[in-house]
Amino acid sequence: MRLMKKNFKVLLLSVFVAAASCSFTTKEFNDPNKDKLLIDLITYVLDKGHYDPKDMDDDFSKGVYKDFIITMDPLKRYFMASDLKVFSEYETEIDDQIRSKELTFFNLVHDRYKERLEESKEFYKDILSHSFDYDVDETINVDYETLEYATSKRELKERWRKQLKFSAISNYYELVDEKETSEEKEKEAALSNEEFIKSENAELTLIEMEEKARTTAMTSLDEYYDFIEDLERKDYFAQFLNVVVAEFDPHTNYFAPPDRDRFDLRMSGKLEGIGARLQKKNDYIKVVEVISGGPVWRGEHLEVGDLLMKVQQEDEDEAVSIVGMRVDDAVKLIKGPKGTKVTLTVKRVDGAIEEETITRDVVELEETYAKSTIIDKEDKRYGLINLPAFYFDMKDYGERNAASDVKREIESLKEQGVEGLVLDLRGNGGGSLKTAVDIAGLFIKKGPVVQVASGGERKEVLEDKNSAISWDGPLVILVNELSASASEILAAAMQDYKRGIILGSEQSYGKGTVQNMVDLNQWLRKNDMGDMGALKLTTQKFYRVNGGSTQLEGVKSDVVMPDRYSYIDIGERDYDNPLPYDKISPADYDVWDGYIDYQGTISRSKARMAKSQQLQLIEQNAQWIKKSREENIVQLNFDKYLGEIERRKKETEKFDAIGEYDNKLSYRSLPNEVTQMKQDTTLREKRKRWHKSLAKDIYVEEAVNVLQDLKLNNIRSGKVAKIKN
Repeated sequence: MRLMKKNFKVLLLSVFVAAASCSFTTKEFNDPNKDKLLIDLITYVLDKGHYDPKDMDDDFSKGVYKDFIITMDPLKRYFMASDLKVFSEYETEIDDQIRSKELTFFNLVHDRYKERLEESKEFYKDILSHSFDYDVDETINVDYETLEYATSKRELKERWRKQLKFSAISNYYELVDEKETSEEKEKEAALSNEEFIKSENAELTLIEMEEKARTTAMTSLDEYYDFIEDLERKDYFAQFLNVVVAEFDPHTNYFAPPDRDRFDLRMSGKLEGIGARLQKKNDYIKVVEVISGGPVWRGEHLEVGDLLMKVQQEDEDEAVSIVGMRVDDAVKLIKGPKGTKVTLTVKRVDGAIEEETITRDVVELEETYAKSTIIDKEDKRYGLINLPAFYFDMKDYGERNAASDVKREIESLKEQGVEGLVLDLRGNGGGSLKTAVDIAGLFIKKGPVVQVASGGERKEVLEDKNSAISWDGPLVILVNELSASASEILAAAMQDYKRGIILGSEQSYGKGTVQNMVDLNQWLRKNDMGDMGALKLTTQKFYRVNGGSTQLEGVKSDVVMPDRYSYIDIGERDYDNPLPYDKISPADYDVWDGYIDYQGTISRSKARMAKSQQLQLIEQNAQWIKKSREENIVQLNFDKYLGEIERRKKETEKFDAIGEYDNKLSYRSLPNEVTQMKQDTTLREKRKRWHKSLAKDIYVEEAVNVLQDLKLNNIRSGKVAKIKN
């Protein structure tokens, strides 16, 4: 996004001059308190640099009040109604405190939290020292957002009891299931005269299993509280600052020094661990991105939307619960040296709970690059290019970037005589805007690709100025709910030009904003307080060439095809405080006039999809997933708990056919890659796996159908439709 940094550098220069005149030095503060200085710095930079700075008024204060308390106690298991009554006195005062650099509200909540935390230790130790009765008919409501705060210590302890029983019954079920599975395998081994060794847990009685389930829960909580005790006041204050800045928009974040270092490392492409980006969602750690080329991606271990519940190292006997744990603390457990293994207990998008053992590794950057395949259908040949990200070399754009790689893949596919092209942007979270503009230029003659608005009335139109076209044939672009940012810019441009047909989810992710990282230390003439960290703030907004924003609305597919995420809140709309959708004036652009019956092709595709049994099954699965995720009442009676698990298993059986689908298309690598694979067995295995997944992909099948249906008469001179605005 280098092009967008031009305007921001001018802004930073003006802010820097203003900051110098304001004399942000440590000498200006009678009280050399780093927290107060941080508040001063952050609010100043937000006011001067944010795309749409908010007024810090009573409504702003109410937002910070609500979100900080939820951040500190998402399960409502620490604070009581009496605490909230005290806190509420400051509900509309936080904005005033921020302006005057007072920390009364933060100090009050932090101190009360530490007090309640100590009290809760006695709760869990006492509760877990007694057996749970799984014959009792009782339930727990896990919709914590609607839960009222406890009005007494007795009520709060009862809440802890149910929560701990909920944790223990899961452990108990695993032990019972392991015992039953072991007994079945023992019978099978006896019938076949094979040697069989029972696991240690298979010998346990029901009483012993109940005790072990509690012991496991106790160990997890002991370790969780060990993590909590390592946290310092500055860690909680960093959370408070993040709540404050997140009121501006969800992509504006404060990075304390160690967090900034991790962010810089990630942006450099040097990723080590399991290869997934995690985020706190209520009390769970949620997978929000699977990084192409990482261990999770290679082994297909996790999907976006999965919730992580427990972590077990290869040298440990028991897993540690990370429910309720801060993201940073959970990441410390999940990360580890290359080659070591970690086992995660995962709650899937559809509610199933499974274990995944992952071998930690460094992300293979090669798998983040564009790759292509030839698709054979009868006597026709088509090409598909998969683009996982809009990457570029941060030191030298010309060294390697997504645009030059896509161009090279196109040329290679053209040499093989392909008659149509599919560009797969599913799961592509974005990256460099310049590469998106350059890739758009491969498919159009000349013209605007995206409009970028800064604060006020400033607007910049980014154009393709190269009249050369790399591909003038039929084009289909695949998107899903996880196609974001630069992906949306490219797809929107191709849709506005009527250059390609967009096929996929009802709409893409909906992130139409630009962020820049600002080092807070640069504002200080002199600093003896140490590293202040950095602020990532939203500075600009994307707009399509037709004037519409991609913010919230994303790109709506020409042909909508459901997937398992269709009814799940994934995207910009799922965040608090997103910037709104709006429009600006359109740019001048020439609609592509190379297709005959463009709209007819879209209509025929929609008609095919309406009749597809596979898509109907995918739609049913999506609706079932939504329904399952909304079931917030969990049985704590073991027979009923077991019955619910069995019911879910049975209900999901009919969806197994989704993964067994065969689109009857043939896939093969380009000749140069075939030569490479003779020497590189790893690459050969990767492409084999990729082609296998494509063979089950109905979206690729329909993309090829659309390419077939597009009657092309390329670049008919004199018949270009001109749009003037």
